[in-house]
Amino acid sequence: MNLLRPFPIVAFLLFGLLSLNSCNQSEKKATKITKDSLKRRSIKDWNKTIPGNFNSEQELFFDTLQIESFIAAHPLLKEYAASIQKFYTNRHFAFAWYNKNGLIEQAGNLTDRVKNLKDEGINKDIPYRVALDSMIYAKPSKKPDIRLELMLTAQYFVFAKLAWEGMDASISKSSEWFLPRKKVAYDVYLDSMIKSPAKFAGAAVAPVYRQYDLLKNFLIKYRELDQKDSWNQIVADKKSYKPGDSSEVIAQIKTRLFKLEDFKGDTTDTHYNDEFLLAVKQFQERSGMTPDGAIGPGTLTELNTPLKKRIRQLLVNMERSRWLPVQIDSNYLGVNIPEFKLHVYHADSLLWSGNVVVGQSIHKTVIFSGDMKYVVFSPYWNVPTSIVRNEVLPNMRRNKNYIKSHQMEITGYSGGLPVVRQKPGPKNSLGLVKFLFPNSYDIYLHDTPSKSLFGESSRAFSHGCIRVEDPAKLAAFLLKNSKGWDAAKIKTAMNSGKEQYVTLKNKVPVYIAYFTAFIDRNNRLNFRKDIYSRDEPLASMLLKEE
Repeated sequence: MNLLRPFPIVAFLLFGLLSLNSCNQSEKKATKITKDSLKRRSIKDWNKTIPGNFNSEQELFFDTLQIESFIAAHPLLKEYAASIQKFYTNRHFAFAWYNKNGLIEQAGNLTDRVKNLKDEGINKDIPYRVALDSMIYAKPSKKPDIRLELMLTAQYFVFAKLAWEGMDASISKSSEWFLPRKKVAYDVYLDSMIKSPAKFAGAAVAPVYRQYDLLKNFLIKYRELDQKDSWNQIVADKKSYKPGDSSEVIAQIKTRLFKLEDFKGDTTDTHYNDEFLLAVKQFQERSGMTPDGAIGPGTLTELNTPLKKRIRQLLVNMERSRWLPVQIDSNYLGVNIPEFKLHVYHADSLLWSGNVVVGQSIHKTVIFSGDMKYVVFSPYWNVPTSIVRNEVLPNMRRNKNYIKSHQMEITGYSGGLPVVRQKPGPKNSLGLVKFLFPNSYDIYLHDTPSKSLFGESSRAFSHGCIRVEDPAKLAAFLLKNSKGWDAAKIKTAMNSGKEQYVTLKNKVPVYIAYFTAFIDRNNRLNFRKDIYSRDEPLASMLLKEE
């Protein structure tokens, strides 16, 4: 992806958070808000910091019982009552949206945003939209309106839950997403911004994994494109197209790539020229294909993917972005399963990436996190019981020398099955080194003797563990703060034939995630195949209220 610039966690995990700019709070006069003025505001305006919408000057106060009365009159906001109460308790019940001159200007920014949740990938409306409209468009007055004050604050928490927190944790678990959900105390978060608004001026501080905002920008683009383009299927008139070819179909593909922002040249030209070759390779690369420039059935399938399907992918991955921890300040590893990539980070900076092999669809790699604790050189492979039963035993029956020829040994019996392990060495299924982050799923990273698989564009071949293309480089990264572990010593340990455990001085977080749409370091939108069929169930839940 770099998805995993993808994290700030995650960086995953990878790329620019919502830019929330603190706004000037010292208006000289009340600001009149009209429907026309709101309509004229651009998306950029809507993305102004919502935290900056609050007045830090605690000069106007209200009765504590007003909150109880407001919630009683607006029962659909009851779930936010505790947050509202806590927020104002910390402010000593001072007005947030009013100063001595009246309603502050940024109230309109919040109103814009909560009323346009579809641009956030949310397919539902806010509660009490009509009531908010009637109050926000009323004749401006310096006298605070407690109903509007509390409605704006309540809608802030509505927005935070829908756009930043996402669907209930039970939904992510039902999607077999076992990465930790982020935890943000939004009342404390907002209060800190109110007290020190200048601290956040011009800063990217939204409590959401930064892929979210980047995906949102492309969601808007794709929806606009879907509204004005029929996206007719491109039908090939030959088996494939390569540099030097000429065809009317090439002009059609140029037009399609122009709309997708991969090609900037003449879309009427029917020749496959060098400029077009670069565009094709870029499209193939961000589609997870081998960027060879040959336009065959696979490339045409990606080019013909309906925009509505792409929009669903964007929505699904925006939702996943809401679930992730916002950032992490230490070294960490991120694996994006559909991308078949490992990303290595120091804090929020991507150091390097490498290819990985993940689990087959019948042996899915689990979406979860853990802490890397051990590097094991020249490891034994303790063959899982399921593999012994389903693969080793049938092969033993067919070939009496199977155990010996595969460098294996039987160390005992359990439950009527032999306990089998494979000896260290170049033929070991784990290769020459493995990386352990203890977990209940028995998943870890490891080397492999099957190096050829890393040349495949789709690399779902394992039983669930993650095979690493450059294990020596990963070992060097993990052991860089361990005295004596230079490249030469690592190579010796990998080829010693004697198992050796090395405990890391500092544990390294590992995040295994699942993104089929993400923005890479070059700000290009990438799509990947949904190899475990996890997108559609989540998309259906997200869109069921549409």
